[in-house]
Amino acid sequence: MKQDKFLLGILIGIGALIVLALTLFFLRQSPQEYLPEDDPAGVVHNYALAAINKDYQKAYGYLADLENKPTYEDFRKSFLTNMITPDNVSLDVGETTITGANEAIVSLTTYYSYGDPFSSRIGSSDNAILVKQNGAWKLTSMPYQLWDWNWYQSQ
Repeated sequence: MKQDKFLLGILIGIGALIVLALTLFFLRQSPQEYLPEDDPAGVVHNYALAAINKDYQKAYGYLADLENKPTYEDFRKSFLTNMITPDNVSLDVGETTITGANEAIVSLTTYYSYGDPFSSRIGSSDNAILVKQNGAWKLTSMPYQLWDWNWYQSQ
């Protein structure tokens, strides 16, 4: 009888810990917010956030108006056909280097996750390249999983 109460106490304690852990997990996740777009790093952050949130119209607005720019439908189709898969990628935006008056390079660490709880995420150093057009920073290149290889390529 005494052992049954002891086992019941242990099970109740484990259940309380599980509920506490889940509550903290869901309460501590703050939603991502868009940053000011007057800085190249803010544009990179906003593009990635829009892509992850499936706001393709907003993400498309961050692309530079250069030769061979994809149409909006081609851009959107890259996401819908899983040519680009931003769901299992996260970015750490690093330093911005402005080269000349109209070009910037933003260093990034891109982390890839495999979606299962037993794999660790893998990080790689990448860069985003931006140009200044009409006073606004626009993307010309981003890392894989956020950028389709055939954008801005001659057909």
